[in-house]
Amino acid sequence: MKHLLVSGHRGCAGCCDAMATKFTLMGAGEDCIVVSPTGCLEVMTTPFPETSWNVPWIHSLFENAAAVASGIEAALKALGKKGNTRIVAIGGDGATMDIGLQAISGAFERGHDFTYVCIDNEAYMNTGVQRSSGTPFNASTTTSPAGKVSFGNQRPKKNMPAIIAAHGSPYVATTSLAYGKDMIAKVKKATETPGPTYIHCHAPCTTGWGFDTSKTVEVARMAVKTGLWPLFEMENGEITKVRKIGTPSPVEDYLKMQSRFKHLFNKEGGAEEIAKIQAIADKNIEHYGL
Repeated sequence: MKHLLVSGHRGCAGCCDAMATKFTLMGAGEDCIVVSPTGCLEVMTTPFPETSWNVPWIHSLFENAAAVASGIEAALKALGKKGNTRIVAIGGDGATMDIGLQAISGAFERGHDFTYVCIDNEAYMNTGVQRSSGTPFNASTTTSPAGKVSFGNQRPKKNMPAIIAAHGSPYVATTSLAYGKDMIAKVKKATETPGPTYIHCHAPCTTGWGFDTSKTVEVARMAVKTGLWPLFEMENGEITKVRKIGTPSPVEDYLKMQSRFKHLFNKEGGAEEIAKIQAIADKNIEHYGL
């Protein structure tokens, strides 16, 4: 198979963006056009005058990747060249769940035929690990730091797949870097489904989360095994497939792997906060039947 994202990019060792993008392109195939908003993926793969992309690629603003993807789809249709060409927008959690949400909402409401992939590393990693609406409860970031009077981010993680499903998307799925074949298959299904489709990929960031560069997949797998990151598919608003996890691992096993949660283990009251995170996992396990 031809590599559609090649070596030579500036990503960190163990980079989640590179892995998620490779899986995305393997699912979408060579006949695709990619739109990327500002973020780690854009910065590391396209330092002028170089590129790591072996498919047509367009850099959009932080906020308008979905609008650009919509325009590409409309232009190809107007020219009579749409055919089987897949249009894929790939953005981080900040560009997707925060800054780009309005453009995404409009594109999905209008019914454009493209796939949006969110690589969710749970903070604004490119600009200094600031909190996003994808940042999980009690994680420490540079704008929600843990300290004497705080356990870190106190807001729940935004449920972006549910928001997209509420727009009437025919296909929504969650994926993880720990399950590459699953992600490839889901992206393939998404890009082959007519209309606006959505993939949400859990993507551990070695730099922002604080773990060894060799542990990206291990950390990602543990998020799934605890129930904190359920893997499922939704078609026309209904959950149609869920990946079972068997006996769940305790959330402590996941939290201990990352320095962004280290305050929970060395600060008074940390055990109670860990119990709150365990409750989030337990609720997912019950809700999704994991």
